[in-house]
Amino acid sequence: VQLQASGGGLVQAGGSLRLACVASGRTFSMYVMGWFRQAPGKEREFVATISRVAINTYAADSVKGRFTISRDNAKNTVYLQMNSLKPEDTAVYYCAASTARGVSTTKGDYNYWGQGTQVTVSS
Repeated sequence: VQLQASGGGLVQAGGSLRLACVASGRTFSMYVMGWFRQAPGKEREFVATISRVAINTYAADSVKGRFTISRDNAKNTVYLQMNSLKPEDTAVYYCAASTARGVSTTKGDYNYWGQGTQVTVSS
C-alpha cells in the first residue's frame, strides 16, 4: 500500500490543523493505521493509532485530549485532527499502516510509511 500525507503547515500556538493520509489500493480496511512524528534531532515517536474499523483508538499522553485520530474506509483515508497546538508539536508527521491484529504504538509493527508532512507551531 502507498500512503500520501497532507495538511501540514505553519500555525500559531493554540491553533488547529487536520492532517489527512490517503492510501492506495482496495484493502485499506485491513490495516491498522497510525500517526507518528519526528522532531529535528529526535527519534520518531508514536502519536495515535486506530483499529481497522475504528472501534479502538489510542493516543500518546502528550497529545491526549488535543489530537483525535479517525478514518473513513470508504475514502481510504485516515485523519489526525490537531487542536490546541503547542510549539513542542512541531515535527514531521508520518502516517503508517500495520498488518498487526490490533492497535499498536510500536514503530516496528508498521509495514508501510507515508512521506511525511511538516507541522510547524509558532509561539
